[in-house]
Amino acid sequence: MAVLEKKNLTVTKKGGTLPRVPFFALYHSILGDAYELSITFVGPKKAQSLNHRYRKKKYTPNTLAFPITKTSGEIVLCERAARAEHHTFDLPYQTYLTYLVIHSMLHLKGYQHGSTMERVEKRLLTLFTTDEKTRNKRRH
Repeated sequence: MAVLEKKNLTVTKKGGTLPRVPFFALYHSILGDAYELSITFVGPKKAQSLNHRYRKKKYTPNTLAFPITKTSGEIVLCERAARAEHHTFDLPYQTYLTYLVIHSMLHLKGYQHGSTMERVEKRLLTLFTTDEKTRNKRRH
């Protein structure tokens, strides 16, 4: 099991290694060190089951964000869904995962889908992405 634990952040994945996503830097920048956050990687069946149970949706989501209190929450990520989708957004896989983490953290912070959230996502993705192609695309 791959585990990253730092301050109030825990990232877990049952098999393999954690993807190269700047989890702690994103957490620190978006939510702050006082926020208690758990990020868990799950398979498609578990992601679909959670989506159906809590959102009454039957598809397999790439990410789910569950606020628990104002200062705690959980993010569930489905790598298989992310791998299947990243080409659709013309983003490298690691960059797309970074975007999904940003997106989920912003939901935990209270953002709703819309132009304000999209602007913040683009700014944060540019700040936390090392992929030159993506950085250049975001500037245009």
